[in-house]
Amino acid sequence: MQASTIELGDGSGGRFEVDEVYHKCHISSGGKIVMPVKNPRINVVFERPLYHAIQQLASRDGVSLSLKVRDLVKEALGIEEDRVLSAFAERRERTFTRTKALKHHEVW
Repeated sequence: MQASTIELGDGSGGRFEVDEVYHKCHISSGGKIVMPVKNPRINVVFERPLYHAIQQLASRDGVSLSLKVRDLVKEALGIEEDRVLSAFAERRERTFTRTKALKHHEVW
C-alpha cells in the first residue's frame, strides 16, 4: 500500500504520512451519509476576533472550545426564549381587563 502525505490545515506547513485512513460513517437507508455520534454536530465558521474571544473564555474556564461554544449557544437560546415570552406577556397585559378575569374560586 502506498502512503499518503497529509498537510495540516492550520497554515503551519506541517505534514505527516498515513498508510491507511478509516472513515467511520454509515449510509442510511435514504442514501444519506450519517456519522455514528451520540449528539449531532454543527460546523461553524467564526471571524478571527470572535474565535479568539471564545478561545480565551474556554481557557479561563478550563473547558474545550466546543463545550464553551455549546454553553454560550445554550445561554443565548435562554435569553431569546426570555425575550419572546416577555413580549407575549406584555401583549397579554395590554389586553387584560380585571372585570373579564376569572376569580380564583371559578378556576379551582
